[in-house]
Amino acid sequence: MRVLLPGALLALAALSSADLPVARVGAQWSEGAVPVYGYAVVRTYPHDSDAFTQGLQYLDGVLYEGTGLRGRSSIRRVDLESGKVLQQRDIPAPYFGEGITIWRQDLFQLTWQSGVAFIYDRKTFAPRRSFQYVGEGWGLTHDGTSLVMSDGSDALRFLDPATFAERRRVKVTAAGRPVPHLNELEFVKGEILANIWQTDSVARIDPKSGRVTGWIDLTGLLTTRERRATDVLNGIAYDAAGDRLFVTGKLWPKLFEIRVVPAAGRAGHVGRVGR
Repeated sequence: MRVLLPGALLALAALSSADLPVARVGAQWSEGAVPVYGYAVVRTYPHDSDAFTQGLQYLDGVLYEGTGLRGRSSIRRVDLESGKVLQQRDIPAPYFGEGITIWRQDLFQLTWQSGVAFIYDRKTFAPRRSFQYVGEGWGLTHDGTSLVMSDGSDALRFLDPATFAERRRVKVTAAGRPVPHLNELEFVKGEILANIWQTDSVARIDPKSGRVTGWIDLTGLLTTRERRATDVLNGIAYDAAGDRLFVTGKLWPKLFEIRVVPAAGRAGHVGRVGR
């Protein structure tokens, strides 16, 4: 069994147990008003079990990953099939790496409590510039016009990619109630998918209103034995060209390609299984 690293313990201690949502947030917020979806596993890929995954993106045949923990944070280019790290740039302490996204030729990376976003050349990982922001950095994606950032609250910030200035902010709600702990983000077909920290649920969010239009329950991706050596579900990437959705978690040994299905039709793991 893996011992939780000091940085991970600090992250978990940031919120009291009274503040944590239940393991399946769909049941907590939907009350029958918000549909809950299941999943089918299309394929399973290896994933670095030492990677404290904070951000994930798939673009032009390349899987990019941002990892966290102070002294162990990095940005990476990863071979999807083998899980091998092909290129890596380490982020020095005291920075705790968080969400990433690719905007044109830049790779953006948030940091947890340092209030700074780093921008790198997406091909070479050479530093280009940085931006300051108020509050914590958690997840990051973009909608083709604005960067979209989460900070652990129930809010999504829409930012100018050139200046990092805030253009607007929306509060995320489900069945009229705020949804906190929004974490890793991915923009998929006009909606924002968001991991909810400390749960196995992903929210499907309307970016205009902030309303949760559905929950994806990802319970059971790892076996009970596998989960004992890992941290939480975190990491969503979408391959727009191939219409493939990938998910993983912090310190997870596997990355999954999944298909979202109606909850009643979920039959567990189906389709091809990779190495």
